[in-house]
Amino acid sequence: MTRITKDQCFEDIAHRILATELAPGAALDEASLAAHYGLSRTPLREVLQRLAGQGYIRSEENRGSKVSSLDLASLRVFFQTAPMIYANVARLAAEQRTEAQLDALKDAQRAFAQATQAGAAQEAALANHRFHAVISDMADNPYLAASMSRLQIDHTRMSHTFYRAASEEDAQRISDASAQHDAMIGAIEARDAGRAVDLTLQHWDLSRDRMEEFVRPDPLPVDVVKREGHAHAV
Repeated sequence: MTRITKDQCFEDIAHRILATELAPGAALDEASLAAHYGLSRTPLREVLQRLAGQGYIRSEENRGSKVSSLDLASLRVFFQTAPMIYANVARLAAEQRTEAQLDALKDAQRAFAQATQAGAAQEAALANHRFHAVISDMADNPYLAASMSRLQIDHTRMSHTFYRAASEEDAQRISDASAQHDAMIGAIEARDAGRAVDLTLQHWDLSRDRMEEFVRPDPLPVDVVKREGHAHAV
């Protein structure tokens, strides 16, 4: 790969994590990454430290770095915290947004709508990430922005499941999500903070159950074990 800057390296690794090309919990080999990005070990480690600081990876002394996992403990906190953060960000966004930010939000929604209509799950998840990142920028609150950024890393990785429509019901949910984005834009444009919060919580509820499937194992098929073997089972 052509030699790139540390910022470009950071953006690419972050993108690969959000796209789940680097899976949750995957070990990161510094030598391989340094060769891939054309960086020496010292600047690469600076990139990894930055990724760790923002929650994309975890680095442990003498154990190297791993992509942040989606374990039970972290997901429990995620599902408890996300609606509170999103609701407060939406309220501030409606109160403080600028015209330039509103244009950026509409651009993000156009990209999202195109991806969902094309059935492109990865592109939809990343476009949704951008949409909510713009709303976070609108809120202009450094404390909420830090929380929002960390939540979005996990939200985006899990949301790939939401955008893989396996049924007409799934397709309708995706269509509803896009319609809710449009309604959220309308509420923010009108500076209707209460409406923005209500729509944000509806939007969260729409995707929550499907995201939970990310960590819910599929049941084993009924015929894994021959029924005859259970004829006398107690």
